Amino acid sequence: MNETTEAILAGMPLPALIIGADERIGAMNTGARTLIGGAASGRRHAMVLRQPEVQTALTAALTEGRAGQARHTMPGPSQDNVYRVWVTPLPRGQGVVCAFEDLTAAEQIGNMRREFVANVSHELRSPLTALLGFIETLRGAARDDAAARDRFLAIMEREASRMNRLIQDLLHLSRVEAEERVRPTGQVNLPDLLRSTISGLRPVSEAAGVTVELQGEAVDQVVPGDPDQLVQVFQNLIENAVKYGGSGGQVTVRLSPDALPKVAALRIDVIDRGEGIDPIHIPRLTERFYRVDGHRSREQGGTGLGLAIVKHIVLRHRGRLKIDSEPGQGSTFSVILPLA
Repeated sequence: MNETTEAILAGMPLPALIIGADERIGAMNTGARTLIGGAASGRRHAMVLRQPEVQTALTAALTEGRAGQARHTMPGPSQDNVYRVWVTPLPRGQGVVCAFEDLTAAEQIGNMRREFVANVSHELRSPLTALLGFIETLRGAARDDAAARDRFLAIMEREASRMNRLIQDLLHLSRVEAEERVRPTGQVNLPDLLRSTISGLRPVSEAAGVTVELQGEAVDQVVPGDPDQLVQVFQNLIENAVKYGGSGGQVTVRLSPDALPKVAALRIDVIDRGEGIDPIHIPRLTERFYRVDGHRSREQGGTGLGLAIVKHIVLRHRGRLKIDSEPGQGSTFSVILPLA
């Protein structure tokens, strides 16, 4: 390959290589070397790009001069990487140019959309089915049964409230994601905010027989933030600790100094003495609709979106969310927020 060909390949933004008329891989740019390895140079394409769809496109280009494209997958550290391979014949039968367009992120987004629609449909299907069933019953067999009517209406109200919570959480999540790159400019006194949040949740904690204690109020505690969103974060974490970890009878909210890269920070730990969480679940707890115990969460009124909202709010505040838990040892959900 001459210097002009090498320069053209080097200037291409996609990984690209040239396969000669002898079916061997010739020149490659840096992206292609990273993708398939520099040792592929000089080898037959069938030994390197083995997937049948790619081979079909290469054969058509080399023997018939026909351009094409093919899907090519390569194993990655956590999942397969997906590429669209563009195959373009060179003039006078000199070979073909192959360019690799990375579709991995686009496919992930598509999968996330499909999973999201499926999850929302699943979450709405049960309460809608219940409502339709009770409406049909109230119009028929229970039309004149006052006791049944009151019982069914109470259940219908609960199911409608569940759908309303889900929709509200979806709207919150959408707003938080839209604002994630815009850092809040307000100033928030965290002890005051936490005292107010704990006070607002007192009916929930008292009903569960759980004491919520605030520690570390003497720390320097003013942080830049959006007060409404931070209330949402700690309301979610404390309420979860009471509902799902309250079997220990006490929840501690502790403030302490900490640090993030290049900046001082404040750490807020929400600690329960409950059953704890198996470590296998921890990496997925902030995924949308992920539940450790789906039935129990729904019974408690959870939508499966709370920790996803918490994660995005903390990211908007340039902070970190950490989760530590072991079965039988309780759980600690930590929010670390920069002081500047």
